[in-house]
Amino acid sequence: MAFNFHKYVADGEHFVKEVAIELQSPDDTGKAGSILRAVLHAFRNRVPPGESLQLIAQLPMLIKAVYVDGWQIKDESRILRHLGDFIEAVREAGGRGTTAYFTTDYEVHQAILAVFRVLKKHVSEGEIRDVISTLPAEIKPLLEEA
Repeated sequence: MAFNFHKYVADGEHFVKEVAIELQSPDDTGKAGSILRAVLHAFRNRVPPGESLQLIAQLPMLIKAVYVDGWQIKDESRILRHLGDFIEAVREAGGRGTTAYFTTDYEVHQAILAVFRVLKKHVSEGEIRDVISTLPAEIKPLLEEA
């Protein structure tokens, strides 16, 4: 079986480009990639592992790699009580690489929505419903409104 690494790269770059467009920065794929990583890492720690695995099965190979990079799978997801908790989790996951993009909670909220809109283009509606059902009530509207 031959691997088509060029296709993996092209599919991953296209996904990041979609995020850049959603962020209204179509030429800044560096920014989009950093934000994508931060949102995915914060998100994966709040979704049960089995649901995460079903979700990423539908993503391009390189986006799967971003999702799982550094992941320490645990049976229980971290509890979020408020939208502000998730916003802070995204900031924390982004670290220094996203400080300039996440000056205000509004900017983080818009970044989360941008990533979720792209996820919803690549993941089946049924899987999105399954993921939403595992989220705390405060966070569900984020994915639903994207």
